[in-house]
Amino acid sequence: MARKSSNRIWWITGGVLVLLVAGLFGAKQAGLIGKPKTTEVEYATVKRNDIIERVTASGKVQPEVEVKLSPDVSGEIISLNVAEGDSVVKGQLLLKIRPDNYESLMARAQASVNSSKANYEQTKAMVLQAESRLVQAKANYERNKKLYNDKVISASDFETFDSNYAVAQQDVESAKANVSAALFNIKNAEAGMRDAAENLRKTTIFAPVSGIISLLNVEVGERVVGTSQMAGTEMMRIANLSNMEVRVNVNENDIVRVSIGDTAEIDVDAYSASGRKFKGIVKEIANTAAGAATSTVTTVSADAVTEFQVKVKILNESFSDLMSTRNKKAYPFKPGMTASVEIITERKNGVVSVPIAAVTTRNNTPAEEVKTDEQAGTDDSKKPKKEAVIKEVVFVDVKGKAEMREVKTGISDFENIEIVSGVKEGDQIISGPYIVVSKNLNAGDLVEKKKEEEKKDDKKSNEKTN
Repeated sequence: MARKSSNRIWWITGGVLVLLVAGLFGAKQAGLIGKPKTTEVEYATVKRNDIIERVTASGKVQPEVEVKLSPDVSGEIISLNVAEGDSVVKGQLLLKIRPDNYESLMARAQASVNSSKANYEQTKAMVLQAESRLVQAKANYERNKKLYNDKVISASDFETFDSNYAVAQQDVESAKANVSAALFNIKNAEAGMRDAAENLRKTTIFAPVSGIISLLNVEVGERVVGTSQMAGTEMMRIANLSNMEVRVNVNENDIVRVSIGDTAEIDVDAYSASGRKFKGIVKEIANTAAGAATSTVTTVSADAVTEFQVKVKILNESFSDLMSTRNKKAYPFKPGMTASVEIITERKNGVVSVPIAAVTTRNNTPAEEVKTDEQAGTDDSKKPKKEAVIKEVVFVDVKGKAEMREVKTGISDFENIEIVSGVKEGDQIISGPYIVVSKNLNAGDLVEKKKEEEKKDDKKSNEKTN
């Protein structure tokens, strides 16, 4: 019995010691004993900076004017007078399509016109003949009418002359109608001949504009398809490579900040190694989202990104030095080159600002519910839920404690954000670490400056992560 009592005492003593150590550790962590718990943070000073707000997008370099050539007639290419990259002027002969079939159609149309004209002359002669018969029939009618009135001839004989006179009148009217029909046939045949001549003319393709052959899709001997109602085989493209633009798609959240005339910085991948950037200006903004014209409500996914096309003209003066060092026929940009664009939407100089990482959001106290007449008198279960209000805040170090201040922000760039109200120039704010500011830090928490060694370790860790 004495041995069992001794073991029990040891177990109780050990348990008390464990509880005591755990309690001391918890008390120390809570700041009840020893040094209070503090959060290590990074600081920044509220100061004035120049802020340039930008919208970034990527796209392709394309000519401002690019004409796609397709034939209006079908056939085999028998002559090709240009190569890709050649410079052409408006009206220059580009290629020929075999005209044999169209020459035959032209000859047939010409024969039809001649036949119609001959028929027209024949119908006019028939009118003269009908009019001559009418004169004779009229004379017989008038002469026999007098004889009939004098009771010289019978009524049946007079009726024959009367009928012949009426028939002669109808023959004249019919002949004149045939003349009108023959005239219409001539016009119809001439219209067909004009069509045949136009199709024959379209077998020879001339340059509609001056520029560079930026794309050539055909060779001599190939057959092409063309109609007057729709686009046929794309044979080539003519572009003015001295006037280029970048076509980019901008997210719907950013497009509202972009305006025609905004300046832009353009980074073309082909010149990225040299660090060369070009200047541009926004010349056109689409009114309809990209792809919206060809999609339907049932096919558009809720997760689809809505973007609008923006055309940014590359200013010629920004690459004039490249033109001077090149052959006159060689241009620094080629259609399809990849480029990224930074559109400058707003610029403010000397505004109060803080690092963008120092601004975060917190839930505000829900606003008081305002009851309507219909809601008055209802039970608690039917009361509308209160919605939390999200506010933008920064944390200011006040005597070693984090003080949360609501701020109103303005424009921002990649580093700083404008502060319209809430803090003043010279205030010391907490700017990091990001996870501390965005989630962990609360008003009243004790803070202290983070050691430089820990900053370096965090920086290395972030670099490895990225």
